[in-house]
Amino acid sequence: MKPSELLQTISRTDVPASARLGALRGLRAMIDAGEIETPERGIFVNNHIHTSYSFSPYTPTSAVFYAWKAGLRTAGIMDHDSVGGMREFIEAGAIMDMPITCGFECRVNVDGTPLVGRRVNNPDQKSCAYLAMHGIPHTQIDAAEAVLAGLREKRNERNRKMTARINDLVAGAGIVLDFDGDVVPLSMAHEGGSVTERHLCMALAKKITAAYPDRAAACDFLDTVTGAPMSEKTRKKLLDAPDGFYEYDILGVLKGHLVEKFYVDATEECMNIRDFTALAKKLGAVSAYAYLGDVGESPTGDKKAQKFEDDYLDELFDTLADCGFDAVTYMPSRNTKAQLERVMGLCRERGLYQISGEDINSPRQSFICGALADYPHLFPATYALIGQEIAATEDLSRAMFSEETKAKYPDLDERVAVYAKIGGIGRN
Repeated sequence: MKPSELLQTISRTDVPASARLGALRGLRAMIDAGEIETPERGIFVNNHIHTSYSFSPYTPTSAVFYAWKAGLRTAGIMDHDSVGGMREFIEAGAIMDMPITCGFECRVNVDGTPLVGRRVNNPDQKSCAYLAMHGIPHTQIDAAEAVLAGLREKRNERNRKMTARINDLVAGAGIVLDFDGDVVPLSMAHEGGSVTERHLCMALAKKITAAYPDRAAACDFLDTVTGAPMSEKTRKKLLDAPDGFYEYDILGVLKGHLVEKFYVDATEECMNIRDFTALAKKLGAVSAYAYLGDVGESPTGDKKAQKFEDDYLDELFDTLADCGFDAVTYMPSRNTKAQLERVMGLCRERGLYQISGEDINSPRQSFICGALADYPHLFPATYALIGQEIAATEDLSRAMFSEETKAKYPDLDERVAVYAKIGGIGRN
């Protein structure tokens, strides 16, 4: 097959994972033969790449390839309520000789903590937080799926209610969204993938582009349905967007300004925050709070200016310690240096492991986060996470935050250095 055909295949969701991986092996052979140029690699890593198993233009296979092509040293899968793409991601990493990490993201309720009633790191709902579970041992994927499958079922009950609300909002335009016919086919639900608010927004974006083929008219409709006239910058972005970006750009507008109109609070699909940390310990994984911080201008264009944790950050970190968290994950491009320095200081003070990751779910986003260069400690921290997966996959007692490991290496910095060596730092 030609390189273009192989690239198309690794991105297809309508073929088996084996076909995507077979195409990747073909690309790897061309790389080894010098037919495809190998990119230069710096210190850049990313532990937060969404795939088609939650919402993303990238399959697990293509995510690894394009992460490699961008020059990343390592890549990490991070899907909402799903571990369905992990085994494919692991195999793709092996084919590309690229170290990988495995994780998932989910919402939790914060009942029984001082965070109740507060807007934590969730733009849509108070008393509800996004958490990340990193470094999942490869022997524990099925155990994680046993928990997540039930959460996805409850989530889809809520998705149907939100679809009905969307239909109420757009009824005047003659647009009708069918959850089973329009939304679910955009997902990998049939293979353990989740259906998210972004799937709802993308299904609506497709309906909008069909109903309003003239982009200016589509922009006018978006202004009307959201009730928030877009800026000239955003309007120009949509009018000039390449075809492959246009629907994603509409999705960004809908995510930022319409979700609040159709959102239904997540309740039954949310485990409690303490149950989350207990699950991480049981799986031998790393429980991480995902710091968002007060938002000015969103780098991804799908979050409006809004206040989150910064006014009560010390109390938040007290709660994280009380709930038994291992780590905090943050996105260097999303926050100011002052915000990050404060978070990093609290992590050091409270003995919390620091993990980096850029939330990749749109074709406009770069796999490389240039801001990472200002925080070189996040490079060995990622290799320690890789070491955690390797060690815990071999023996759960060797997990980075097991009682046995903490007793052997009580100093976190020493532990990170030890696990970074297990993870192969300096070898790739």
